[in-house]
Amino acid sequence: MSHEHVSNTKRIWVVFGILSIITIVEVIFGILKPESLHLNSFLSMNMLNWIFIILTIVKAYYIVWAFMHMEGETTSLKNAVVTPLVFLILYLMFILLVEGDYIYDVFRDSTIKWNF
Repeated sequence: MSHEHVSNTKRIWVVFGILSIITIVEVIFGILKPESLHLNSFLSMNMLNWIFIILTIVKAYYIVWAFMHMEGETTSLKNAVVTPLVFLILYLMFILLVEGDYIYDVFRDSTIKWNF
């Protein structure tokens, strides 16, 4: 039984290119901070932050997809790995947004001063 070596050089460059483009878009948005995104909010957070969260999740998913070789696995294994992570990320975002909004309201509406 012989195994043929397959070069993955092209695939590595494609993954590098996609991840680089997403990172460059994040950096450009971070430097420019477009007012149309920065000053408009959705669910108590500005649109620019939502874009950063979404692009970061896309990068994380693509890293798992490409470097952990998930594209060649069975559907049940993909679901067993990805579904808990999606649930935990959404749960963490919910907790951070609710608790952060509560703390902001406490400091904004009470006699407690911003001392940090």
